[in-house]
Amino acid sequence: MLINKRDIRIVWGDCDPAGIVFYPRYFEIFDASTTALFERALGMTKFQFLKHYDFVGYPMVDTRAKFAIPTRFGDDVVVESTISELRRSSFDIHHRLTKDGALAVEGFETRVWVGRDPVDPDKIKSLAVPPEVVAKLQG
Repeated sequence: MLINKRDIRIVWGDCDPAGIVFYPRYFEIFDASTTALFERALGMTKFQFLKHYDFVGYPMVDTRAKFAIPTRFGDDVVVESTISELRRSSFDIHHRLTKDGALAVEGFETRVWVGRDPVDPDKIKSLAVPPEVVAKLQG
């Protein structure tokens, strides 16, 4: 599977009063990393691929994280993201955030590829991930 890497500097707004990253900020980092993975795989921005594939997004249905070492204001970290499992309409993403080569945080997401329900456009329903997308994510 395709792996996307992002270099990130931890900024003051990411941190709690103790000077370490406030844990919800990791989930924001992982969400942006998911988008970066798809943008790299598909060669277009999120705005463009939402239109191109005629769907409304890939909402998260499950998430968790394991914290190994803290990161602090000013730290440079690397996030590696990859699809760890791809099913008909859902997929799992694994994020590894490292600091100085050491694993700091692992993030796990399950997301579902969704579009508008043709019967009730106020609702969403799962759609099959297009074969072209699957091929590009598999590298």
